[in-house]
Amino acid sequence: MLILNNITKQYPTRKGSRSILENINLTVQRGEKIGILGRNGAGKSTLIRVMSGAELPTSGTIQREMRVSWPLAFSGGFQGSLTGLDNLRFICRIYGVDIEPRIPRVEAFAELGPYFHEPVKSYSSGMKARLAFAISLAIDFDCFLIDEVTAVGDARFHKKCQEELFENRKDRAMIIVSHQPKQIEMHCDRASVLHNGRLHNFDTVSEAFAFYQTAQ
Repeated sequence: MLILNNITKQYPTRKGSRSILENINLTVQRGEKIGILGRNGAGKSTLIRVMSGAELPTSGTIQREMRVSWPLAFSGGFQGSLTGLDNLRFICRIYGVDIEPRIPRVEAFAELGPYFHEPVKSYSSGMKARLAFAISLAIDFDCFLIDEVTAVGDARFHKKCQEELFENRKDRAMIIVSHQPKQIEMHCDRASVLHNGRLHNFDTVSEAFAFYQTAQ
């Protein structure tokens, strides 16, 4: 279970503190698929980074009773001077999983060729995203956080990502954050809408769509 209790996130600006998220509450059960709709700039990426632990909330608490991924294809945690392989080794140590069986799987999935053994700082943004996605799938997460990033790479690579995530791991919990309703309608059991910093929770996807279409 993943429980967000009164999560608030603020950032300092020249005109004072600005609230991006205000008193967010959400509970995610094992195996549940939840969509979060929000327009560009609504704070969706901030919310999912807070869920993952990549950022800390200004106030409120997060209770994680299952292993939660970082946002898929998020490469902000990579050490640029280390190779792709070394970053994989480091992440495996953090999560306490065997390294060697995962090396060929990640190397093959990321399709980086010889660059897998080169420093990450030499990668393009697309290469970093492919490596991050491949490593995400190599860890046995109970809940995947998806921030509109399953379109990594070309159409063939995108299809491979979709199959690995939504078919091979369909028993896992997922939180899909998007401003496009189609993906949420396809994969989610229920949905919420992030609007003016607040999360409005609904029991069905259709109810969330109706609110999203009228929210300005």
